[in-house]
Amino acid sequence: MTTYSVRSASPAKTRADAVVVGVVAGPKGPRLCDAAEDVSAAYGRRLRPFLSTLGVTGKAGEAVRTPTRDEVNAPLLVFVGLGEDPTDAIAVRRAAGVAARSVPNAASVALALPGETPELVAAVVEGHRLGGYTFTAYKSTKPETIEPTDVVVLSSIARKAEAVAALEEAEVLADAVALTRDWVNTPPRDCTPPLLADLVTAAHKEVTKGRGAPKVKLEVFDHEQLAEMGCGGILSVGDSSAAPSRLVKLTWAPEDAVSHLALVGKGVTFDSGGLTIKPSSSMTNMKGDMAGAASVVAATLAIARLGLPVRVTAFAPMAENMVSATSTRPGDVITMHDGTTVEIANTDAEGRMLLGDALSLAVVEEPDVVVDIATLTGHMQLALGDKVGAVMGTDDQVPAVLAAGAAAGEQHWRMPIPEEMKERITSSKVADLLQHDWVRWGGGLYAAAFLREFTGGLPWAHLDIAGKEMNLGSPYGHVPSGATGFGVTTLVAYARSLAASA
Repeated sequence: MTTYSVRSASPAKTRADAVVVGVVAGPKGPRLCDAAEDVSAAYGRRLRPFLSTLGVTGKAGEAVRTPTRDEVNAPLLVFVGLGEDPTDAIAVRRAAGVAARSVPNAASVALALPGETPELVAAVVEGHRLGGYTFTAYKSTKPETIEPTDVVVLSSIARKAEAVAALEEAEVLADAVALTRDWVNTPPRDCTPPLLADLVTAAHKEVTKGRGAPKVKLEVFDHEQLAEMGCGGILSVGDSSAAPSRLVKLTWAPEDAVSHLALVGKGVTFDSGGLTIKPSSSMTNMKGDMAGAASVVAATLAIARLGLPVRVTAFAPMAENMVSATSTRPGDVITMHDGTTVEIANTDAEGRMLLGDALSLAVVEEPDVVVDIATLTGHMQLALGDKVGAVMGTDDQVPAVLAAGAAAGEQHWRMPIPEEMKERITSSKVADLLQHDWVRWGGGLYAAAFLREFTGGLPWAHLDIAGKEMNLGSPYGHVPSGATGFGVTTLVAYARSLAASA
């Protein structure tokens, strides 16, 4: 297990197998960041000449390794590019992630990256923790790498209490993102709704055990209970599978709560498309269709661990969308939890059925605001790519979520819900709402308008993270290949903003 600490730069305190040095790109050429200059001063050895010798530019994503020949107190020196702004926490977080992958076999590491503020200290810790993430549970031969036992963040504010607090909070966030990644990476056979609910139960037990642990209430509802509750939307998806549906509810209710936030996350543990079956190539990564549920669970547990004074009620509906004799058919009419009837047109538009029920359940709790997150529509992936999420909702909440994403280092973009979407979702001839209408354009906006019908007029934001839950390419910044954990830090930052604005 890796232990992180924050210390000042000095020869006595920075003995390490590897020293990571941040380099800033600029119009006059690369330069060392302030923390790296402190390392140079501490060792009495100028590091700047290495830059031109090794061809270091400081551009983001760059990592150049060189042995030190005992010129500094470590056998390995790694220059990591920060880009042009060393005060940008996003750039620092990404550089720390690159550093983690560039030093795979060092027992101790010193990070001379920008750390002049608590925010930057947190960015270094979070980035390094997440950049070094690997998922090897199913590898018969484990990679021959050494996980560092000691990582030191070199900072000029090391003696200040807020630096230590920032480090500790960053570790909580990194734990939450890593937990989400683990669940999303797990093969769908081992992550059916009952098994995912078991994983949540185990994580809840771990967080809440022991004296002084946060008190988070956990409730798990099975198929029979969901039927009694009238959750026709969830069951319309899950009844196609031999693995019965589940609904997990978490409640964090601190006595000093200043606001009540309801979180809802889509938990389709595998999506075949149902009778409207997907092309085979589109099913490969459908184990990630439960990323929204994983995100809200992990975020809620992190909020509780941080002790944020915000009441959180989280709903994670879980179902597996399969093909069987009991599959929902196009043309079926489903009655949702709140009594709304929905005509099914496309069984591959199943996520909104789970979310509709869960949003309705959230409204019953009378929260101040509702936020849902889901890998909902391919339309948003086509529109915004695989690194930028979409945010839609009420005018009072969308800007707050966008600001939270910026603070958390995640990119989101506002998308509209045009008025004509109301006409499209109510165009069914036999039910209150039409689940899908096969119009090629605006499908992501249509889905958001559909969800809005179940929010009870409350302040609300919807995050569509389709394509962001899995990185199908090479690692970049603090994001590995595979599951990303996208959205978790935005949700926690949003909860923090509610506490700060009360």
